[in-house]
Amino acid sequence: MSTFWIVLAAAAAISIPAMATAWAQSRIGPAVAASLAEKPELSTTAILLVAIPETMAILGFVVAMLILNTAA
Repeated sequence: MSTFWIVLAAAAAISIPAMATAWAQSRIGPAVAASLAEKPELSTTAILLVAIPETMAILGFVVAMLILNTAA
């Protein structure tokens, strides 16, 4: 397989989940801020809601590393 396609697949594997994470956090951030203004005891839930989309970016990175390592 061509090196170009391998690198393109790895780049897509990290960039698409990273953009999805950014979009999700842009929606979650204001909602969490408004919730914390009304109920400060929801801080644990707020941290979890912000952290969960980050797993998409981390898993995208893992998939990109797997693509690069299996192709080599």
